Amino acid sequence: MLTVALPKGELLQNSIRLLQSVGLDFSAFLDSKMRQLQITDASGQAKGLLVRGQDVPVYVEYGQAQLGIIGYDVLREKKPQVAHLVDLGFGYCRMSVAVKASSAYKSPLDLPAHGRVASKYVNCAREYFHSLDIPIEIIPLYGSVELGPITGMSEAIVDIVSTGRTLQENGLIEITTLYESTARLIGHPLSYRLNTGNMHQVVEKLRQEVSLIAV
Repeated sequence: MLTVALPKGELLQNSIRLLQSVGLDFSAFLDSKMRQLQITDASGQAKGLLVRGQDVPVYVEYGQAQLGIIGYDVLREKKPQVAHLVDLGFGYCRMSVAVKASSAYKSPLDLPAHGRVASKYVNCAREYFHSLDIPIEIIPLYGSVELGPITGMSEAIVDIVSTGRTLQENGLIEITTLYESTARLIGHPLSYRLNTGNMHQVVEKLRQEVSLIAV
């Protein structure tokens, strides 16, 4: 039986809607009273796992799920050993460097050597500033990273931005974008090669559905 890891949070509703379009119904996860973290879809074709977004690629990499849906930002940060199968197109956001609007920094190149950058995307932030040959101290923060520049703990942040409203309300502005992110379908490489649970058919149906939506 095919097992699909689904992310809690903002991507869940669109993920379930897309899977429904190809005959896999995990809509029970949308019931606020639901406490089960593993369910079988109505057709009995597949199981769904409801997990924290950061854990989706872990379940897929270790083979407890053959397929998963997660944002590209998580894949860039974690670099799991999974197959990247389909760009699903929803869940758009971007990874950006932001600073206080009142600061003199108009570009990452303006940041001081050995300055501090707060981020929960530690690897992405470190790689980006290394590519610019700017020595930066990365401060790991896992909530309200906007407070870094506000409190003076850091000169800048590297974080996911969707509408930009949170930055604006906290007096921050973007000064560059590292990359753009959307939801991706990932797979366990060996399971995909072996076509476990008829994965190929499901992936192809999803690919066709996404292409129709994009038209």
